[in-house]
Amino acid sequence: MEGDCCTTTSRKGSQREKPYRGIRMRKWGKWVAEIREPNKRSRIWLGSYATPMAAARAYDTAVFYLRGPSARLNFPEFFVAEDELHDMSAASIRKKATEVGARVDALETGSISTQLNSCKQSSNKKPDLNQQPNPESSDED
Repeated sequence: MEGDCCTTTSRKGSQREKPYRGIRMRKWGKWVAEIREPNKRSRIWLGSYATPMAAARAYDTAVFYLRGPSARLNFPEFFVAEDELHDMSAASIRKKATEVGARVDALETGSISTQLNSCKQSSNKKPDLNQQPNPESSDED
């Protein structure tokens, strides 16, 4: 169950893949996460993500803060309770879950690694501050 794929049957009887608990895929391919509030009929919207793993991690964060360490998580091996959430409102749980989901989504889609690589490359090209400027190599055209 933890991180494994499971097959569910929809109302129409067709088989569909639901890779993680608490998420679903929109018709246009985005993955969304939401969770029910305990003892209420309302749901907490946890966001829309490009990858199923990001949506599942957002769900894991919310379910941990709602149900505690005994919650059934999709990725128990990745979960680290960074700090205790003192305000247990739906808004604070949503905020924390979307932060985690967005971070995972960025890592999964590669935008953070691309930014880090470009920063490393630009930091390797340090100018020689002791050298006199050369008018032939100026950037002005």
